[in-house]
Amino acid sequence: MAYCPPYDITPAILELIVSISEKIGAANARMLPRRDPVLRKRNRIRTIHSSLRIEGNTLTEEQITAVIAKKRVAGPAKDIREVINALEVYQDIGEFRPYSIRDFLRAHGILMQGLIDHPGSFRTKSVGIVKGSKVQHLAPPASNVRHLITELFGYIKQSNELTLIKACACHYEIEFIHPFIDGNGRMGRLWQTVILMGDYPIFEFLPVESIIERNQKDYYDSLAASDKTGKSTPFIAFMLRVMDAALEEVLAESEPRLTDRDRLLLFLEAVKGEFTRKDYMRHFPSISAPTASRDLRMAVEAGLLKRKGDKKTTRYSKKTRK
Repeated sequence: MAYCPPYDITPAILELIVSISEKIGAANARMLPRRDPVLRKRNRIRTIHSSLRIEGNTLTEEQITAVIAKKRVAGPAKDIREVINALEVYQDIGEFRPYSIRDFLRAHGILMQGLIDHPGSFRTKSVGIVKGSKVQHLAPPASNVRHLITELFGYIKQSNELTLIKACACHYEIEFIHPFIDGNGRMGRLWQTVILMGDYPIFEFLPVESIIERNQKDYYDSLAASDKTGKSTPFIAFMLRVMDAALEEVLAESEPRLTDRDRLLLFLEAVKGEFTRKDYMRHFPSISAPTASRDLRMAVEAGLLKRKGDKKTTRYSKKTRK
């Protein structure tokens, strides 16, 4: 029987899957046809900055931008090396096959080159994660690593599970197995993106790592909760919330900048009958109440709308042409 990591599909997880799927459709329609190189570059910088910052890197986004431009940067040599390595990995991210252990090891070799002994090789020692004076996570014995990774990558290749679930489950399993002496967190987050991009290229644009970094405590708490229950369910739910938020953020950034007249004309095409300012704001949730009032006042003055009532009782309707 094929291996499947243990997790449960809860109602909350299903709701997140629906929400993410809807947002992916909207993001694809807006962004993929453009293949925006500026957006890709900006997200790559944010991704590298956030992923390395989680691991203690001190460089700022501005310094990372300077490293990419091959400018001299004042900072710890180790931190600069981490950025150079991460840049090389993320430039090649579309070439990694999500089910290939060889590609997984190659990515780790690039990511950790010059930072540890034997990058790109599975660990040969026991490892654990210590928080304070307590061992928070004791990884499986080194002798089991290759077998566990082989099972996991078989699941990646053969399972019919939803890709969104599969990517999160694999991220957790990489963290749990801890296949390397160092760089496991970076590899878990990287490989989640590699898996997602196989079906959803839009994930190359998403600031997933940035949102993880802003919610770092919840990230580690969800890992600990999954360790405690023996199932990756809490971590999957957390990561899906992060993806949903990342899509929300990118959709907000990519929303076309409409003029007041553009907004009015779009609204007038969609509206039927009477409506209120609240109805107008529901149609354009990013605008403020004063902006909505100004738009509607302009439409009345231009003869596009009729107004009746006052203050809270105000209603608008399209002015019919004679």
